[in-house]
Amino acid sequence: MKFKTRLWITFVTLIVLPVILTSIAFGIISYQVIHKEGLNYGIEINDYTMWSDSISSFGKLTDEMFYKLRMQVGMDSSRFLDKRYLSEVNEEIRETSSYLIVRKGDSIYYSGNETASRQLESRLPEYGSVVEEADAGYYYNDMQKLVKQIDFLFPDGEEGTLFIVTKVSSVISKTLIIYLFISIVCILSFTSILLAQWIRRGVFLPIQEMNIAMHHIANGNFDYVLHCKENSTDEMGDLYKSYEDMRLKLKESTEEMKEKEKQNKELVSNITHDLKTPITSIKGYVEGLVDGVADTEEKKERYIKTIYTKVCDMDRLINELTFYSGIDSNRIPYHFHKLNVTDYFNDCVEEVGLELESENIQLNYTNLLDPDTVIIADPEQMKKVINNIIGNSIKYMDKEKGIIDIRLAEDNDSIRVEIEDNGKGIASKDLGNIFERFYRTDASRNSSQGGSGIGLSIVKKIIEDHGGYIWATSKEGVGTCMHFVIRRYREKGEEKNE
Repeated sequence: MKFKTRLWITFVTLIVLPVILTSIAFGIISYQVIHKEGLNYGIEINDYTMWSDSISSFGKLTDEMFYKLRMQVGMDSSRFLDKRYLSEVNEEIRETSSYLIVRKGDSIYYSGNETASRQLESRLPEYGSVVEEADAGYYYNDMQKLVKQIDFLFPDGEEGTLFIVTKVSSVISKTLIIYLFISIVCILSFTSILLAQWIRRGVFLPIQEMNIAMHHIANGNFDYVLHCKENSTDEMGDLYKSYEDMRLKLKESTEEMKEKEKQNKELVSNITHDLKTPITSIKGYVEGLVDGVADTEEKKERYIKTIYTKVCDMDRLINELTFYSGIDSNRIPYHFHKLNVTDYFNDCVEEVGLELESENIQLNYTNLLDPDTVIIADPEQMKKVINNIIGNSIKYMDKEKGIIDIRLAEDNDSIRVEIEDNGKGIASKDLGNIFERFYRTDASRNSSQGGSGIGLSIVKKIIEDHGGYIWATSKEGVGTCMHFVIRRYREKGEEKNE
């Protein structure tokens, strides 16, 4: 649920829920107060009119006593001379917040409340002014008192008047007020706790979980997963998803960095090993020249050629390392040109042919392409591809009479180049990995077949940067064939004609 929606629900709940609960509590408490003994003045009350119409309600409450006393007047008015009887009646109506006043002639004969009757005495109605209705009476607004009057004659013929005076005020007792106050406090507390728990579960707990997750990230633990609720479209759901995306990318990046660091260490180890061998040889041959071990011109020439060969090996390794750094930073210097494939490969074959002849390896060259076939390529980088592939063929050649075949052929809108040798081949378990960086099929790493292990990864990178792709087929003991395909270049007119 979105934060905006939560705020609206919280706002409405803070208003509506307390009102509803307070109304319910008021009804329950009112019922209890009215019907519970000791809270309703000891009077049977069958409706709630007294809450809104206290004058009428109190008038009805005293009707029973009013009728009773009026009947008593008719039967025996002498009883109103008995103050003991009057006190008993007064006690009875006290429960309805009422008291009696009996006037004989012009003076008060009996009063159930001396203090109150003195304030009211001068304002009591005259004898004979009573109205006929049973629930009639006089209401004194300033004193909030309802007065009902019964006129009669004492046995001696003197005029007498009986007044039932009722204190008119709300029937809401102190107990009701206390109960309502406690109820309102409980309702507000309940509403606050309810909303606090709802917001805590919906906002604070997810934020706390996010905080814990970020601590895991800060400590390098990228496996701590935050599980977002399905179909969650609120801000917390988006935040969880963003965290998961970040975590996965950081994990991937970290694993790549670890792998790259491992590869760099392996590269340093490989380069160190492969540089150490020629350096040791160079050192030995140089010492031989210095110490005069090479005492003939022929021997000196052989020593110098060996030193030159070792230096070339070192130069090749350093060049591979430099090129590798360019691969990592995507800063390989390309200079693309239109190349006539036939002319270009004729030059390459002529150049590598001399080296292969010195290695006693036969070179076969087949070109099935149209003489005008053109590609867009960097001649220097393509030469590196060919030299690396042929260099590997020479390195792993195990036959006394080596053979390398170079074949060029059409492949739809591309050209396919195949360079095949009759070397020792590659095991099927290694074939899928030979283009990975630092992958070596020779675990022994002897000096004759050493290397950095990045030659074929460089080849793959260059071919892919030319928009092509490369793969290999091989059979152990028979030989290996490298295949790569590059799209041929066509002029716009040629494309339309086809």
